[in-house]
Amino acid sequence: MQTVILRAAEEEHTLNPLVPHPVEIVLSLVVFAILFWLVKKYVVPGFEKTFAERTQSIEGGLAAAETKQAEADAKLAELQKQLADARHEAARIREEAREQGAQIVAEMREQAQAESSRIVEHGKAQIEAERQQAVTSLRAEVGSLATGLAGRIVGESLDDEARQSRVVERFLAELEGAS
Repeated sequence: MQTVILRAAEEEHTLNPLVPHPVEIVLSLVVFAILFWLVKKYVVPGFEKTFAERTQSIEGGLAAAETKQAEADAKLAELQKQLADARHEAARIREEAREQGAQIVAEMREQAQAESSRIVEHGKAQIEAERQQAVTSLRAEVGSLATGLAGRIVGESLDDEARQSRVVERFLAELEGAS
């Protein structure tokens, strides 16, 4: 029994669990090489293709985004230009409206002044006509009163038209001279 134990001790001594057998190392290397070749042949091209598609998609997206950004910037600049033009146009229209308003006010003042002058002139003419009419009426009345009075004072009748006219004119001249 001692021989069996010694043999077992020798076998245990020769088999170190920390050091693998050379067959296991070779077999592991062969399996690893086959797996490596299979992964390289079938799996890696799929990944590479997916990575290339993704790269192209991202680059295309970036290019499209840059294009869209450039278009947006151009549209923004155009809209800002249109807005500035609209503001200038509005300012011009306001200025024209102010000028037209001032012109209308000036025209209305001129018309009012002309109408006022016309009314004043018409009033003056009417007053002058009424004054002339009153003077004529007063002359006739004063003349008849004066001739009646003169006839009473003088004691003779002043029915003669020429004589009556001279007496009235003299009397009125004396009255105007006195005032």
